[in-house]
Amino acid sequence: MMKSLWIAKTGLDAQQTQLDVVSNNLANTSTSGFKRSRAVFEDLMYQTVRQPGSETGENASVPSGLQIGSGARPVATVKNFAQGNLNPTNNLFDVAVDGRGFFPIVMPDDTINYTRDGSFQLNNQGEIVTSNGYRLQGPIQVPAEAVNVTIGQNGIVNAFFNNDPNPQVIGQINLVDFINPAGLQAKGQNLFQETAASGAPQEGTPTENGLGALNQSYIETSNVNVVEELVTMIQTQRAYEINSKSISTSDQMLGRLTQL
Repeated sequence: MMKSLWIAKTGLDAQQTQLDVVSNNLANTSTSGFKRSRAVFEDLMYQTVRQPGSETGENASVPSGLQIGSGARPVATVKNFAQGNLNPTNNLFDVAVDGRGFFPIVMPDDTINYTRDGSFQLNNQGEIVTSNGYRLQGPIQVPAEAVNVTIGQNGIVNAFFNNDPNPQVIGQINLVDFINPAGLQAKGQNLFQETAASGAPQEGTPTENGLGALNQSYIETSNVNVVEELVTMIQTQRAYEINSKSISTSDQMLGRLTQL
């Protein structure tokens, strides 16, 4: 079998993966706190027919060798944690992080996941929860008789009550950062999970030690750039077509060979 058939096939698989990543980015253009991904590829093993630098005679060696590659493959999808835009909302419990940091979220099995999506609400216990009902670590419980709630840039949550001009502190929202956020494992539902690649979570107070500030009644939008994704999609389409053409050309050459 001609090597070009297999090489082109790996190219088709690689470009299909690229298209899958781009499609997922575009599908999440309106997802709060979503971070775009990019596919990373590597070339496969080479068949060395002639070793570079091998001797051809006395005091003579070849300046370059003969190596034939065997294609490409995807090896990673890397998250881009660049800041998204902050859009105002009318919800008291929407919170956006301006800078580094993740909200720690308590899962049903008491493990901690992390998110950039600060579109929070209250459950029937007055606790601040995600749209899927997972509690923000604290917990922070808003009294039913509170008439207003404020969340400071440093994460302090205050509640106001009738006939009392002085606020009452009811909780503190902390943020968590990682040495390598790109090493976090995406779980869906806008959640990430710690891995050995991300490093251990480092919890702290917003606005301190490099952590971002909290903005009440704001939501961080997706950082997907639609124009860039469309350009990548066109490039992927062209590369896929070229690899398909390589297969067609190889097939024609084999057909011609059988006629000799």
